Amino acid sequence: MAGVHGWLIRPLAASDLDAALALQDLSYVQSLRDGAAAFASRMSIGAATCLGAFSDDALQGYVLAHPWHAGSPPPVDTVLSPPSGEGERVLYIHDLSVAAATRGRGLGRRLVEAAEAAGRAAGLSHSELVAVPGAEAYWSRLAYCALPVSSTRALDCYGAGARCMRRALR
Repeated sequence: MAGVHGWLIRPLAASDLDAALALQDLSYVQSLRDGAAAFASRMSIGAATCLGAFSDDALQGYVLAHPWHAGSPPPVDTVLSPPSGEGERVLYIHDLSVAAATRGRGLGRRLVEAAEAAGRAAGLSHSELVAVPGAEAYWSRLAYCALPVSSTRALDCYGAGARCMRRALR
C-alpha cells in the first residue's frame, strides 16, 4: 500500500512476527498480550487485514484485525481458527499498537482505516473491538460506539472497564 508520512503500510508477514511481538510488549500489560501462536493465528485468518506500518524497514505500528463472529470477542492469547457456522461476520480489531516515537502523527488511525478498507473489500460491513481500560475515548473518536455483549465474562480477560464497541465500515 502507498506510503503516508514515510510509512509503508502492508500486510504483516511471518517474518514480521518477532518485531510485532516486541512492539506489543512495549504497548500492553502482560495480561493483554498474545503469545506467538495466538498472534500468528490472527495473522493467518486476517492475512489481508493484519497490517504493519514500516519506515526504513522498521515496524512502527500494526493493527491485528481479522474476520470474526459479531458480538463475540475472542479471548486474549487464544489460538483462533477461521470463523465457521452461521451468523454475521465482522472485522474484529484485536490489537492496535504504535511505537512510542511515532505516536501522535495519525499512524493508528491510518492503520485502522487501511484494515477497514480491506475488510470492506472482503465483504464485511461492520467492525468490532474491545476497548481495553483507558482506550474507549480513542475508539470513540474513530466513530466506534459501545455495544452490549450477551455475557460480561467475554470481556473479563480484557480488564475491568473494558468495553465492546462497533461501527459500520464506510
